[in-house]
Amino acid sequence: MTMGRVAALGERSRVIGLALAGAVVLVADDAEAVRRGWHALPDDVDLVILTPAAAEALGPDPAASGGSGPLTAVMPS
Repeated sequence: MTMGRVAALGERSRVIGLALAGAVVLVADDAEAVRRGWHALPDDVDLVILTPAAAEALGPDPAASGGSGPLTAVMPS
């Protein structure tokens, strides 16, 4: 079994450093960009780290809009 990748989605200042740890970084500075980023996630992403603003833009169940999806974790404020 292979492990999927980790992605980070949200404001540049909060997610850019995660690229150093190997995360796929999707910069999204507004709600529409967050939704576009979510739908553009590579298929092999198993975990998405969201900024609080990105989590708010996606709502309580991001995977509900597109079937099953990756596990999500929200950064502390």
